[in-house]
Amino acid sequence: MKILAIDSSGLPASAAVMEDGTLLAEFTVNFKLTHSQTLLPMIDAVTEITGIEARDFDVIAVTGGPGSFTGLRIGSATAKGIGLAWDIPLMAVQTVDALAWNLYGAPGLVCPMMDARRGQVYTGLYRFRDAGKKDGGIETQTIMETVMEQTPMDVAELTDRINALGEPVTFLGDGVPVSRAQLRERLQVPWKEAPAHMNRQRAGAVASLAMYRLCGEPEDGGDTRMICRPELLVSAADHVPDYLRLSQAEREKAEREKAEREKAGREKAGREKE
Repeated sequence: MKILAIDSSGLPASAAVMEDGTLLAEFTVNFKLTHSQTLLPMIDAVTEITGIEARDFDVIAVTGGPGSFTGLRIGSATAKGIGLAWDIPLMAVQTVDALAWNLYGAPGLVCPMMDARRGQVYTGLYRFRDAGKKDGGIETQTIMETVMEQTPMDVAELTDRINALGEPVTFLGDGVPVSRAQLRERLQVPWKEAPAHMNRQRAGAVASLAMYRLCGEPEDGGDTRMICRPELLVSAADHVPDYLRLSQAEREKAEREKAEREKAGREKAGREKE
């Protein structure tokens, strides 16, 4: 099974190609260029170097949110365009899940943090555990458990939840540098930050997590050459990103409308008193 993966949910832009469980190519740039400048050339590069044409992909995996509103729209539009052109289904991979997947097998809790502005981060909590042994002593794969699903949250509330769990935690994502002072002040458990090559969005992780979820574990009959869970796929026409919250423009509009309603209510009350 061939997967084209796309991630443009944050500052990094990334494209990757995976075939039958093997990551063949990945192109990531974490620099101040717009995704409209970088994403299509990256896709052209990874497909050309692997010799796989767009029409040959079985699935396009794309980060489905949260993240930068503009970045998510560009990634989704790119994935939808390719999918519509060649009738390829899409799989939305939650951005925070894919970030956590970078630290596959890490001990303790894994906490991705994406800067969501306005004093918040997009975050979640994850734990990797071994599934144990099957008959005959065969080791099963490590499973990623979701302790707290991805959500926008204040850093103070996040640290309170982590302290309540009482486990060591590893942080990653662009929300860590802007929240480091609060983490140092508030955390009561051992913590560390992921190294540079693992702490940002990567299309390779998106492809790998998509493959894992679509195919299942090999020891449970999963086969990286086959799609075992087609219900995770949607048509290119039906794919929409999940922003988790309103955009700044939408929030400002809602605030203006609320202020206008309150003003109208006060004026009406004043007239009635007269």
